[in-house]
Amino acid sequence: MKLNIVPPSTGLLWVRLGMGVFRRQPLALAMLFFFSMAALSIISALPLLGPVIALGLLPSTTLAMMVAAARASDGQPATPGLLLVAFRSGAARQQAMLTLGALYAVGFLLVIGASALVDGGVFASAYLGSTPMSQEVLESDGFMGAMWLAMLLYIPLSMLFWHAPGLVYWHAVSPVKALFFSLVACWRNLGALTIYALSWMGVFMIAGVLLTMVVTLLGFFNAGAGLATGMMLGIALLLASMFFSSIVFTFRDSFAAPETEAAKAAETPEESE
Repeated sequence: MKLNIVPPSTGLLWVRLGMGVFRRQPLALAMLFFFSMAALSIISALPLLGPVIALGLLPSTTLAMMVAAARASDGQPATPGLLLVAFRSGAARQQAMLTLGALYAVGFLLVIGASALVDGGVFASAYLGSTPMSQEVLESDGFMGAMWLAMLLYIPLSMLFWHAPGLVYWHAVSPVKALFFSLVACWRNLGALTIYALSWMGVFMIAGVLLTMVVTLLGFFNAGAGLATGMMLGIALLLASMFFSSIVFTFRDSFAAPETEAAKAAETPEESE
């Protein structure tokens, strides 16, 4: 496995590739993302351990979108069965993905827990849905400080897990090594990832401005509020699907393709069934 160092301008290319592959199979990729988010929402609503289990499944959900986008890029169908691809690639990889998920859940809870040291847990409670988000909550002492601390701490956590699902799945790397290699790859290609993140932020901001204008016009013409809400949810779903469809290209350009037959077989395990 070889790490590739790419120029910063590659970050913009990743965004374009994500949008391009989404245009190839928009319905399939959007529905796969919708089903994955719906499944996580249902699981998180379970009492006691539901939210923790949902956190642990996030790396597997990201992998499902990566594999789906990779297949769409290669001209193959992105089927709904890919939602479970992390658990259909052999016992070793399944165990590795479960371990990766557990580590992510622990890491995320530590980040949220650290924010509680600033405001006594107000931000953590609001973020996890235990406390309704209100103006009073937003203006509470330490809330903004806790939010910024959580965002700052989440950056290294994100770097640790950014490439880890792909490394486990396509390169059969152990979870701990996958986290290390992911961190190194993100750091060495920090320029490209920064341009990538800023570009997606720009896309979301532009979409938000345009959507606000459309909603304002709908209100001017006395269109229903339900229509405006539906448009907002639909656009958000499409943009999020595009974003997750682009992640695989950051992985493909950062690591050389696996050469072993085992790795090739792992790339499309569902075809052997």
